[in-house]
Amino acid sequence: MKIITCVKQVPDTEAQIKIGPDGKSIVESEINFILNPYDEYAVEEALKIKEKSGEGEVTAISVGPERVVSALRTALAMGVDKAVHIRTEGEGDSLFVASLLASAISKREYDLILCGYMGIGTDNCQVGAMLAELLDLPQITNVSKLELDGGKIVAHREVEGLTEVVESSLPAVITAGKGLNTPRYPSLRGIMMAKKKEIETIDGASLLSDPPSSKVELVELKLPPMRSGGKVVTGTSEEVAKEFVEWLTKEVKIF
Repeated sequence: MKIITCVKQVPDTEAQIKIGPDGKSIVESEINFILNPYDEYAVEEALKIKEKSGEGEVTAISVGPERVVSALRTALAMGVDKAVHIRTEGEGDSLFVASLLASAISKREYDLILCGYMGIGTDNCQVGAMLAELLDLPQITNVSKLELDGGKIVAHREVEGLTEVVESSLPAVITAGKGLNTPRYPSLRGIMMAKKKEIETIDGASLLSDPPSSKVELVELKLPPMRSGGKVVTGTSEEVAKEFVEWLTKEVKIF
């Protein structure tokens, strides 16, 4: 089975993020970029499918500037066979990224496409679904369990506290949700081998003769407000409950 995983490089959210002078970008020089955690689930699931069958090939594809190569190296260190970098000046909006991916993937053989449910940072949850539409493939999103049964797949997805079970023929696009698996840590041997592997590079401009115009305008980036101090309430149970209700009514105004 030939599996394609679409991966994205994202800022490490454990680091302190600073907004640039233009108010629309982040200061990249002061943060570390990592492989998107949801894409790690996609890569891990692709590797598990390959290992279970004992054959196949997993290819990771990513869109973005030169720094994206480090995310692809991480995927290679995890065990991916091949990596493809679609080089662009910036990252573009979801439709632009999905269009580039669709153009590159349509020229390749594949049985299954795995993406992360969303990319942390923008949290749009759009690229996987758009990719499926552009390739005219069935799609199942936010998958928490995946099984292969002959020429079809059976996916479980969490929906408002319930589990929805969906069957689909192959090829198909799956977006991996949290809980699908536990991504492996790259081994030292895998890291060393990944450094030596060649990454195929494609000029993004060569893939689209008429790239889609941006449908989204970034107006402003703002950090979330600082949390205010907590409030300590003492007294009997009745006194605490009374003060709590008054606080909800007069300050929070939920009633």
